[in-house]
Amino acid sequence: MSDQPAYSRSRPCRFTEVLRWDIETDVAVVGFGAAGACAALEAVRAGAKVVLLETTSGSGGTSALSGGEMYVGGSGGTPQQQAAGFHDDTEDLYRYLLMAGGPDADAAKVRLYADNSLAHFEWMQAQGLVYKNSFIPQRIVEPFTDDCLIWSGSEEAWPFAESAKPCPRGHTPQWMGLGGGRYLMDRLAERVAETAVDVRYDTRAVALIVDDSGRVQGLVQRRDGQDSFLRATRGVVLCAGGFIMNQDLMRRYAPQLMRANMPIGTVDDGSGILLGQSAGGHAIHMDQGFVTLPWYPPEQLIKGIFINARGQRFINEDCYHGRVAQHALQQAGDRFWLLLDQEIFAEPEFGQFAKITIGATGDSWQEVERELELPEGALVSTVDLYNRHAAQGHDPLFRKAARWLRPLTQGPFVALDCRIDHAAYFSFTLGGLDTLPTGEVMDATRRPVAGLYAAGRTACGMPRWGAGYSSGMSLADATFFGRQAGLTAARC
Repeated sequence: MSDQPAYSRSRPCRFTEVLRWDIETDVAVVGFGAAGACAALEAVRAGAKVVLLETTSGSGGTSALSGGEMYVGGSGGTPQQQAAGFHDDTEDLYRYLLMAGGPDADAAKVRLYADNSLAHFEWMQAQGLVYKNSFIPQRIVEPFTDDCLIWSGSEEAWPFAESAKPCPRGHTPQWMGLGGGRYLMDRLAERVAETAVDVRYDTRAVALIVDDSGRVQGLVQRRDGQDSFLRATRGVVLCAGGFIMNQDLMRRYAPQLMRANMPIGTVDDGSGILLGQSAGGHAIHMDQGFVTLPWYPPEQLIKGIFINARGQRFINEDCYHGRVAQHALQQAGDRFWLLLDQEIFAEPEFGQFAKITIGATGDSWQEVERELELPEGALVSTVDLYNRHAAQGHDPLFRKAARWLRPLTQGPFVALDCRIDHAAYFSFTLGGLDTLPTGEVMDATRRPVAGLYAAGRTACGMPRWGAGYSSGMSLADATFFGRQAGLTAARC
């Protein structure tokens, strides 16, 4: 007879099998990243007794690895947007987020967030986060300075600009240099420490506890190899990240995303999603993920054109860098280059980090084509077609905006090497448990699983389509909907 417990992440512990409760609380939150911190804060401030479990020895999760940027706006604009001369209408924010969500965008979540985005930004500031009143008009990935407002998506690019008035919405906290996510998490962790939240580090949730009616009653926690039983009378909130580090889940759900070679995450083993599924939660869009190759700044590189292994363009290069990389992953083959002429050539600022190097040079595009070993005429015909229309300020194939159009005619010419097996393509998952805007986890029939909530990358939130992602959407989604989940659980 096996001594192994009958429960696991994929198999819940039955309520009738619990002989004793080692800990009792109102709300249990799993994961101390941005979503978990916000869920715990709102739950405890609503009067609930809260236990917060974290697998590692400290707070942060993947949120702490980020740039700390949040995608916010609407209601006329944040102070930073207004100071930069922008009026951000809530309906423009709503339409952009709806397009960014893709074919199955969650209109209810987008509506709630768009209507409350500015208030949420003010809530984040009330937690101690400081945002400088400054704007960087150039297209960048992340500020090297302590500046705030940036263009962080495809707001000015086709097709988004046709439906929503462009406005910069990436807000980075006042933190000198890269990595503002650590600063953001430290402020949230300070607020948690000021409350009565019972934080338990080095503690893993190994199984949910479910009664005969299907209601989640608590969880089994493991620390130092010992299991104990935690009862959560109002609910369990899963905020344990995505699954980019779980190779088995990646092969099962998102094999295409495995072509990206630089996963972003800490634990991110899918444990929260598996726990939710064990209690009947339904996971959606598990094939979707964020992927990027930071090929700009400087922004002049946007005036170049990307080609695939056939020597063909496949995207309007003025869109968000992640959208470019997402479309690259959908192409056949692994070979991609960014074509530039002498007038716009520059070393990408993240070139060494992203392993972007020069793949070929030549005094003519024919020479570049031969050096890249492309079929004769493939690259040359692509450039000729592009140049002919760019000279007239048009891009009939991909609708690149006129400000980024110029013929590539000033030799010598360069092809930057962006091959998938050569450059660094960074990624994380977007699929997760299906949830209501309130954080309630849904089953396959879209009925709530009683006592179970989720937020952050454990849930499938607003950003659920890699081709529509913009920087700052994950932290915006995690913090805002983490708050909703915490409040809902506390009030049950």
